[in-house]
Amino acid sequence: MSDESAKLILGDTAISALETPPRHGRRFFRRKKDERGPLTHCENCGTSLSGQYCGQCGQPAIDYRRSFRHVIVDVLDSFLNWDSKFLVTIALLIVKPWKLTNEFLGGRRVRYVHPLRLYLLASILFFFAASFGAKSMHIDTRTKRADLPPEAKAKLDVAMDKVPSDTRAEVDAAMKKVEEEKDQPVIQFSGDKQPKSPFEKWMQERAKEKFGEHGTKAQAFLVTLLSNLPYMMLCAIPLFAFVLKVLYIRKHIFYIDHLVYALHIHTFAYVAVMVICFTTIGLNRVAPNISGLVLGLLITAAVFQIFFSIRRVYRQGWFFTLFKFFFGGLVYLIVLSVALAATFLITIALPS
Repeated sequence: MSDESAKLILGDTAISALETPPRHGRRFFRRKKDERGPLTHCENCGTSLSGQYCGQCGQPAIDYRRSFRHVIVDVLDSFLNWDSKFLVTIALLIVKPWKLTNEFLGGRRVRYVHPLRLYLLASILFFFAASFGAKSMHIDTRTKRADLPPEAKAKLDVAMDKVPSDTRAEVDAAMKKVEEEKDQPVIQFSGDKQPKSPFEKWMQERAKEKFGEHGTKAQAFLVTLLSNLPYMMLCAIPLFAFVLKVLYIRKHIFYIDHLVYALHIHTFAYVAVMVICFTTIGLNRVAPNISGLVLGLLITAAVFQIFFSIRRVYRQGWFFTLFKFFFGGLVYLIVLSVALAATFLITIALPS
Protein backbone atom coordinates (compact mmCIF):
# COMPACT_ATOMS: atom_id res chain seq x y z
CA MET A 1 0.00 0.00 0.00
CA SER A 2 1.42 3.35 -1.01
CA ASP A 3 1.77 6.24 1.38
CA GLU A 4 -0.92 8.29 -0.39
CA SER A 5 -3.41 5.41 -0.31
CA ALA A 6 -2.71 4.77 3.38
CA LYS A 7 -3.26 8.41 4.28
CA LEU A 8 -6.57 8.44 2.42
CA ILE A 9 -7.81 5.27 4.15
CA LEU A 10 -6.40 5.67 7.68
CA GLY A 11 -6.12 9.42 7.98
CA ASP A 12 -3.26 11.60 9.18
CA THR A 13 -3.82 10.77 12.83
CA ALA A 14 -3.53 7.03 12.34
CA ILE A 15 -0.46 7.41 10.12
CA SER A 16 1.28 9.62 12.69
CA ALA A 17 0.46 7.09 15.40
CA LEU A 18 1.86 4.22 13.33
CA GLU A 19 4.99 6.11 12.36
CA THR A 20 5.75 7.31 15.93
CA PRO A 21 8.39 5.10 17.55
CA PRO A 22 7.26 3.18 20.67
CA ARG A 23 7.89 4.87 24.03
CA HIS A 24 9.62 2.93 26.70
CA GLY A 25 9.17 3.32 30.42
CA ARG A 26 6.08 3.99 32.49
CA ARG A 27 4.95 7.30 33.90
CA PHE A 28 2.07 8.40 36.07
CA PHE A 29 -1.27 7.94 34.29
CA ARG A 30 0.75 6.31 31.46
CA ARG A 31 1.31 9.71 29.91
CA LYS A 32 4.57 11.34 29.02
CA LYS A 33 5.00 15.10 29.14
CA ASP A 34 5.29 16.29 25.57
CA GLU A 35 6.73 19.59 24.58
CA ARG A 36 3.75 21.57 23.29
CA GLY A 37 4.04 24.61 21.12
CA PRO A 38 1.84 27.70 21.29
CA LEU A 39 -1.86 27.13 20.78
CA THR A 40 -3.07 27.66 17.23
CA HIS A 41 -6.73 26.73 17.79
CA CYS A 42 -9.12 27.39 20.65
CA GLU A 43 -9.34 24.37 22.95
CA ASN A 44 -12.99 25.16 23.67
CA CYS A 45 -14.56 25.66 20.22
CA GLY A 46 -11.72 24.88 17.81
CA THR A 47 -11.64 28.30 16.14
CA SER A 48 -8.30 29.42 14.71
CA LEU A 49 -6.55 31.82 17.11
CA SER A 50 -5.21 35.18 16.04
CA GLY A 51 -4.52 36.74 19.46
CA GLN A 52 -4.58 36.12 23.17
CA TYR A 53 -8.32 35.40 23.18
CA CYS A 54 -10.61 33.36 20.99
CA GLY A 55 -12.61 35.56 18.64
CA GLN A 56 -15.56 33.14 18.76
CA CYS A 57 -16.08 32.21 22.43
CA GLY A 58 -13.67 34.59 24.21
CA GLN A 59 -11.68 31.91 26.04
CA PRO A 60 -8.05 32.94 26.78
CA ALA A 61 -5.43 31.22 24.65
CA ILE A 62 -3.60 29.80 27.67
CA ASP A 63 -2.14 26.32 27.79
CA TYR A 64 -2.37 25.24 31.43
CA ARG A 65 -0.73 21.85 30.79
CA ARG A 66 2.85 23.06 31.14
CA SER A 67 5.74 22.44 33.43
CA PHE A 68 5.76 24.15 36.80
CA ARG A 69 8.79 26.17 35.73
CA HIS A 70 6.83 27.84 32.92
CA VAL A 71 3.91 28.56 35.26
CA ILE A 72 6.23 30.28 37.77
CA VAL A 73 7.78 32.38 35.00
CA ASP A 74 4.34 33.50 33.80
CA VAL A 75 3.22 34.37 37.33
CA LEU A 76 6.35 36.42 37.97
CA ASP A 77 5.96 38.17 34.65
CA SER A 78 2.35 39.07 35.41
CA PHE A 79 3.26 40.26 38.89
CA LEU A 80 6.14 42.43 37.72
CA ASN A 81 4.05 43.94 34.95
CA TRP A 82 1.24 44.68 37.41
CA ASP A 83 3.78 46.11 39.85
CA SER A 84 5.08 48.52 37.23
CA LYS A 85 1.51 49.56 36.39
CA PHE A 86 0.83 50.04 40.08
CA LEU A 87 3.84 52.34 40.57
CA VAL A 88 2.91 54.45 37.53
CA THR A 89 -0.71 54.66 38.69
CA ILE A 90 0.15 55.65 42.27
CA ALA A 91 2.66 58.27 41.12
CA LEU A 92 0.11 59.85 38.78
CA LEU A 93 -2.61 59.62 41.43
CA ILE A 94 -0.53 61.58 43.94
CA VAL A 95 0.85 64.18 41.54
CA LYS A 96 -2.11 64.66 39.16
CA PRO A 97 -5.21 62.73 40.23
CA TRP A 98 -7.30 64.44 37.56
CA LYS A 99 -5.04 63.19 34.79
CA LEU A 100 -5.48 59.59 35.92
CA THR A 101 -9.26 59.94 35.59
CA ASN A 102 -9.03 61.71 32.24
CA GLU A 103 -6.63 59.08 30.91
CA PHE A 104 -8.94 56.24 31.94
CA LEU A 105 -12.08 57.89 30.56
CA GLY A 106 -10.18 58.75 27.38
CA GLY A 107 -9.59 55.05 26.69
CA ARG A 108 -5.89 54.91 27.64
CA ARG A 109 -6.34 52.23 30.30
CA VAL A 110 -3.81 49.48 29.68
CA ARG A 111 -0.92 51.28 31.41
CA TYR A 112 -2.87 51.91 34.65
CA VAL A 113 -4.45 49.77 37.36
CA HIS A 114 -8.22 49.46 37.21
CA PRO A 115 -9.94 52.06 39.47
CA LEU A 116 -11.86 49.49 41.52
CA ARG A 117 -8.80 47.32 42.07
CA LEU A 118 -6.74 50.36 43.00
CA TYR A 119 -9.40 51.54 45.47
CA LEU A 120 -9.71 48.13 47.13
CA LEU A 121 -5.95 47.91 47.61
CA ALA A 122 -5.73 51.42 49.09
CA SER A 123 -8.77 50.74 51.29
CA ILE A 124 -7.26 47.54 52.68
CA LEU A 125 -3.98 49.28 53.51
CA PHE A 126 -5.72 52.33 55.01
CA PHE A 127 -8.09 50.47 57.30
CA PHE A 128 -5.43 47.95 58.24
CA ALA A 129 -3.24 50.82 59.43
CA ALA A 130 -6.20 52.39 61.25
CA SER A 131 -7.05 49.09 62.94
CA PHE A 132 -3.42 48.58 63.95
CA GLY A 133 -3.34 52.07 65.44
CA ALA A 134 -6.56 51.41 67.36
CA LYS A 135 -5.18 48.17 68.79
CA SER A 136 -1.98 49.87 69.95
CA MET A 137 -3.83 52.87 71.38
CA HIS A 138 -3.99 53.11 75.17
CA ILE A 139 -7.48 53.62 76.55
CA ASP A 140 -7.83 54.67 80.20
CA THR A 141 -9.57 51.94 82.15
CA ARG A 142 -8.80 53.04 85.68
CA THR A 143 -9.98 50.71 88.40
CA LYS A 144 -11.64 51.74 91.66
CA ARG A 145 -9.88 51.02 94.93
CA ALA A 146 -12.68 48.66 95.93
CA ASP A 147 -11.99 46.53 92.84
CA LEU A 148 -8.32 46.03 93.74
CA PRO A 149 -7.12 42.74 95.30
CA PRO A 150 -6.18 42.84 99.02
CA GLU A 151 -2.43 42.90 98.32
CA ALA A 152 -2.78 45.89 96.01
CA LYS A 153 -4.97 47.69 98.56
CA ALA A 154 -2.32 47.19 101.25
CA LYS A 155 0.44 48.54 99.01
CA LEU A 156 -1.72 51.53 98.08
CA ASP A 157 -2.40 52.31 101.75
CA VAL A 158 1.30 52.10 102.60
CA ALA A 159 2.14 54.46 99.72
CA MET A 160 -0.59 56.86 100.75
CA ASP A 161 0.73 57.00 104.34
CA LYS A 162 3.99 58.42 102.99
CA VAL A 163 2.20 61.25 101.17
CA PRO A 164 1.90 64.63 102.98
CA SER A 165 -1.50 65.36 104.48
CA ASP A 166 -2.40 68.24 102.17
CA THR A 167 -1.38 66.29 99.06
CA ARG A 168 -3.17 63.22 100.38
CA ALA A 169 -6.41 65.18 100.68
CA GLU A 170 -6.15 66.18 97.02
CA VAL A 171 -5.40 62.59 95.99
CA ASP A 172 -8.37 61.29 98.02
CA ALA A 173 -10.64 63.85 96.39
CA ALA A 174 -9.40 62.86 92.94
CA MET A 175 -9.85 59.15 93.67
CA LYS A 176 -13.36 59.79 94.98
CA LYS A 177 -14.22 61.67 91.81
CA VAL A 178 -12.88 58.80 89.69
CA GLU A 179 -14.95 56.30 91.63
CA GLU A 180 -18.06 58.41 91.15
CA GLU A 181 -17.40 58.59 87.43
CA LYS A 182 -16.81 54.87 87.28
CA ASP A 183 -20.22 54.27 88.87
CA GLN A 184 -21.94 56.20 86.09
CA PRO A 185 -23.27 54.42 82.98
CA VAL A 186 -21.04 54.36 79.93
CA ILE A 187 -23.36 56.47 77.77
CA GLN A 188 -25.89 59.04 78.99
CA PHE A 189 -28.95 59.81 76.87
CA SER A 190 -30.96 62.16 79.12
CA GLY A 191 -30.48 64.83 81.71
CA ASP A 192 -31.66 62.71 84.66
CA LYS A 193 -29.15 60.02 83.75
CA GLN A 194 -31.89 57.43 83.29
CA PRO A 195 -33.11 56.30 79.87
CA LYS A 196 -36.70 57.31 79.15
CA SER A 197 -37.67 55.79 75.80
CA PRO A 198 -37.37 52.07 74.94
CA PHE A 199 -34.75 52.95 72.31
CA GLU A 200 -32.57 54.74 74.87
CA LYS A 201 -32.95 51.83 77.27
CA TRP A 202 -31.97 49.39 74.53
CA MET A 203 -28.98 51.55 73.58
CA GLN A 204 -27.92 51.74 77.24
CA GLU A 205 -27.97 47.96 77.58
CA ARG A 206 -26.16 47.37 74.29
CA ALA A 207 -23.55 50.02 75.14
CA LYS A 208 -22.85 48.39 78.51
CA GLU A 209 -22.43 45.05 76.78
CA LYS A 210 -20.20 46.43 74.00
CA PHE A 211 -18.13 48.91 76.04
CA GLY A 212 -18.14 47.04 79.32
CA GLU A 213 -19.57 48.29 82.58
CA HIS A 214 -16.71 50.75 83.04
CA GLY A 215 -15.44 51.03 79.48
CA THR A 216 -13.07 48.06 79.66
CA LYS A 217 -14.16 46.82 76.21
CA ALA A 218 -14.03 50.21 74.47
CA GLN A 219 -10.88 49.35 72.53
CA ALA A 220 -12.35 46.10 71.22
CA PHE A 221 -15.50 47.95 70.13
CA LEU A 222 -13.40 50.56 68.33
CA VAL A 223 -11.52 47.84 66.44
CA THR A 224 -14.82 46.19 65.46
CA LEU A 225 -16.21 49.53 64.29
CA LEU A 226 -13.12 50.15 62.16
CA SER A 227 -13.48 46.70 60.60
CA ASN A 228 -17.01 47.65 59.46
CA LEU A 229 -16.03 51.03 58.01
CA PRO A 230 -14.60 49.66 54.71
CA TYR A 231 -18.03 48.27 53.82
CA MET A 232 -19.62 51.59 54.70
CA MET A 233 -17.19 53.51 52.49
CA LEU A 234 -17.68 51.07 49.63
CA CYS A 235 -21.41 51.77 49.81
CA ALA A 236 -20.84 55.53 50.14
CA ILE A 237 -18.84 55.82 46.90
CA PRO A 238 -21.87 55.28 44.62
CA LEU A 239 -23.69 57.92 46.68
CA PHE A 240 -20.82 60.35 46.10
CA ALA A 241 -21.01 59.59 42.37
CA PHE A 242 -24.76 60.31 42.53
CA VAL A 243 -24.05 63.69 44.17
CA LEU A 244 -21.67 64.47 41.31
CA LYS A 245 -24.30 63.36 38.81
CA VAL A 246 -26.79 65.84 40.30
CA LEU A 247 -24.23 68.67 40.46
CA TYR A 248 -23.19 68.21 36.82
CA ILE A 249 -26.52 67.03 35.40
CA ARG A 250 -26.45 69.63 32.63
CA LYS A 251 -23.19 68.23 31.26
CA HIS A 252 -24.90 64.94 30.31
CA ILE A 253 -22.08 62.80 31.70
CA PHE A 254 -22.64 59.09 32.21
CA TYR A 255 -22.98 57.90 35.80
CA ILE A 256 -20.14 55.41 35.28
CA ASP A 257 -17.79 58.33 34.55
CA HIS A 258 -18.69 59.90 37.88
CA LEU A 259 -18.13 56.54 39.54
CA VAL A 260 -14.63 56.24 38.08
CA TYR A 261 -13.74 59.70 39.38
CA ALA A 262 -15.26 58.85 42.78
CA LEU A 263 -13.07 55.74 43.03
CA HIS A 264 -9.96 57.71 42.07
CA ILE A 265 -10.60 60.60 44.45
CA HIS A 266 -11.35 58.29 47.40
CA THR A 267 -8.18 56.36 46.66
CA PHE A 268 -6.28 59.65 46.62
CA ALA A 269 -7.83 60.57 49.98
CA TYR A 270 -6.72 57.27 51.53
CA VAL A 271 -3.18 57.61 50.18
CA ALA A 272 -2.99 61.27 51.25
CA VAL A 273 -4.13 60.50 54.80
CA MET A 274 -1.60 57.69 55.11
CA VAL A 275 1.22 59.87 53.77
CA ILE A 276 0.26 62.72 56.10
CA CYS A 277 0.03 60.45 59.16
CA PHE A 278 3.31 58.66 58.53
CA THR A 279 5.10 61.91 57.75
CA THR A 280 3.77 63.52 60.94
CA ILE A 281 4.78 60.53 63.06
CA GLY A 282 8.27 60.57 61.58
CA LEU A 283 8.69 64.31 62.05
CA ASN A 284 7.47 64.12 65.66
CA ARG A 285 10.40 61.82 66.37
CA VAL A 286 13.03 63.59 64.26
CA ALA A 287 12.02 67.27 64.12
CA PRO A 288 9.01 67.96 66.34
CA ASN A 289 9.39 71.72 65.96
CA ILE A 290 8.32 71.71 62.31
CA SER A 291 5.87 68.81 62.40
CA GLY A 292 2.86 71.12 62.88
CA LEU A 293 3.86 73.35 59.96
CA VAL A 294 4.46 70.39 57.65
CA LEU A 295 1.14 68.86 58.70
CA GLY A 296 -0.72 72.05 57.78
CA LEU A 297 1.05 72.29 54.42
CA LEU A 298 0.29 68.66 53.54
CA ILE A 299 -3.39 68.99 54.43
CA THR A 300 -3.65 72.20 52.39
CA ALA A 301 -1.94 70.55 49.41
CA ALA A 302 -4.29 67.56 49.58
CA VAL A 303 -7.38 69.80 49.64
CA PHE A 304 -6.10 71.83 46.68
CA GLN A 305 -5.39 68.63 44.76
CA ILE A 306 -9.01 67.56 45.19
CA PHE A 307 -10.23 71.00 44.13
CA PHE A 308 -8.01 71.07 41.03
CA SER A 309 -9.05 67.53 40.12
CA ILE A 310 -12.74 68.54 40.10
CA ARG A 311 -11.97 71.52 37.87
CA ARG A 312 -9.77 69.55 35.46
CA VAL A 313 -12.09 66.55 35.18
CA TYR A 314 -15.36 68.47 34.76
CA ARG A 315 -13.82 71.48 32.98
CA GLN A 316 -15.77 74.34 34.52
CA GLY A 317 -14.77 77.83 35.59
CA TRP A 318 -13.33 78.76 38.94
CA PHE A 319 -16.55 80.17 40.39
CA PHE A 320 -18.79 77.16 39.60
CA THR A 321 -16.05 74.74 40.60
CA LEU A 322 -15.58 76.50 43.92
CA PHE A 323 -19.32 76.55 44.60
CA LYS A 324 -19.80 72.88 43.72
CA PHE A 325 -16.68 71.93 45.65
CA PHE A 326 -18.04 73.36 48.91
CA PHE A 327 -21.70 72.51 48.32
CA GLY A 328 -20.96 68.98 47.15
CA GLY A 329 -18.51 68.51 50.01
CA LEU A 330 -21.16 69.61 52.52
CA VAL A 331 -23.77 67.25 51.06
CA TYR A 332 -21.32 64.35 51.02
CA LEU A 333 -20.28 65.14 54.60
CA ILE A 334 -23.92 64.79 55.64
CA VAL A 335 -24.14 61.50 53.74
CA LEU A 336 -21.01 60.21 55.48
CA SER A 337 -22.34 61.30 58.87
CA VAL A 338 -25.58 59.36 58.33
CA ALA A 339 -23.66 56.34 57.06
CA LEU A 340 -21.29 56.48 60.03
CA ALA A 341 -24.21 56.69 62.47
CA ALA A 342 -25.84 53.70 60.76
CA THR A 343 -22.58 51.75 60.96
CA PHE A 344 -22.28 52.61 64.66
CA LEU A 345 -25.82 51.39 65.33
CA ILE A 346 -25.26 48.21 63.36
CA THR A 347 -22.03 47.54 65.28
CA ILE A 348 -23.89 48.14 68.55
CA ALA A 349 -26.76 45.88 67.50
CA LEU A 350 -24.68 42.95 66.25
CA PRO A 351 -23.97 40.25 68.84
CA SER A 352 -20.46 40.16 70.26
